[in-house]
Amino acid sequence: MATISATRKALLAHALRHEGAWEDHPWGEDVAKVGKKIFVFFGQEGPDLGVGVKLPRSLLFARAQPFVQKMGYGMDKSGWVAVRFAKGDDMPVALLRSWIDESYEAIAVAALPKRKARTKTTRRPTARR
Repeated sequence: MATISATRKALLAHALRHEGAWEDHPWGEDVAKVGKKIFVFFGQEGPDLGVGVKLPRSLLFARAQPFVQKMGYGMDKSGWVAVRFAKGDDMPVALLRSWIDESYEAIAVAALPKRKARTKTTRRPTARR
């Protein structure tokens, strides 16, 4: 079983593998950003693991998990959740990686201009009869 610190470092490294991702430290906390927008909150390093992600697709499933809490600051209304683990807890690392990926995808569309262009659909004018 990996330690809290090792798991946190592995999840942060996973987040930073995404296109345009970088680490920042607002409020003395560790976050992963794409462009100027945060897509994962890691909080401050300590005895527990905390991860905050935005989950537009997996939100209902996530909220049913015992280790998921409301994000706070009203962010839960926008689809953000907080994940908390203490020393000795079984941490579903693969699930957390997929949630980081989902959060990145949700935020990157607005944060990366070229991604915006790729995701826009072009509508053809409809012929009037």
